[in-house]
Amino acid sequence: MSEPSTVTDPADPRLADYTGLTDVELRRRREPAEGLFIAEGEKVIRRALSADYRMRSMLLTAKWLDVMADLIADADAPVHVVEPALAEAVTGYHVHRGALASMERKPLPDAASLLTGARVAVLEGLVDHTNLGAVLPSGLERAVRRVAVFEDIVDHANMGAAFRNAAALGVDAIFLTPRCADPLYRRSVKVSMGAVFQVPWTRLEAWPKDIEILRSAGFTVAALCLSDQTITLDELASRDDEKLALVFGTEGDGLAAKTLASVDEHVRIPMDAGVDSLNVAAASAVAFYATRPRREQVR
Repeated sequence: MSEPSTVTDPADPRLADYTGLTDVELRRRREPAEGLFIAEGEKVIRRALSADYRMRSMLLTAKWLDVMADLIADADAPVHVVEPALAEAVTGYHVHRGALASMERKPLPDAASLLTGARVAVLEGLVDHTNLGAVLPSGLERAVRRVAVFEDIVDHANMGAAFRNAAALGVDAIFLTPRCADPLYRRSVKVSMGAVFQVPWTRLEAWPKDIEILRSAGFTVAALCLSDQTITLDELASRDDEKLALVFGTEGDGLAAKTLASVDEHVRIPMDAGVDSLNVAAASAVAFYATRPRREQVR
């Protein structure tokens, strides 16, 4: 058990992980370099711990001590208790949720391993063992059949929403191109409600060349785009491909020409009222739902 300690000086070096959280440019450079990320709020902290991320420290206001008592009892990291005004002075904003945790990042997996492995289902808060058997009578793993690739998505809110969509709608893994925003940046984690900890993900190193990693694993690679050679999302969904990778482009310019030339299919979402495109997070939700496997394969 970690004994909570009160901190009264905003310059205390024990609070260094939490400084300047509103400085996006600073944090997006600093956090990956130092191997940390910030989880905000009780639910997100619990989900990070459930996903086996190691806690470096916790920052709480006093009223959250009872709520977080079980986590404090299990923690092997320091727990810092501060006044709300001091938390704001350190972080740069009013910490509405009253609880922050600095967590250690994990090494990113190899891309090919995410395609050939099995997705392990995460069942949070399920304590009845008879219910567990009813939910997954054949076990906790299922074959990887649906993956998503996001190209140059730089908005952290869109990134978080896309991960939440993926978790909710059965996507087995996510691949990010080198320029994508950090899914573990505080706003991404917050918007995802911790879904960034549920869906396996990694960064691709050579895009769009790495499309061959997907293709060699048996995936049909389909790009959501506007072009003169598209099929509709309904047509793609009706095929129920055994393995399907959906590729989504940046918020402004869409997918790069080299990417479009490398994929197997161009796909559009039919729309009305003269609207030609959706926000990338909205488009991913529509596409994930429409193309979910009709025949689930459980290992």
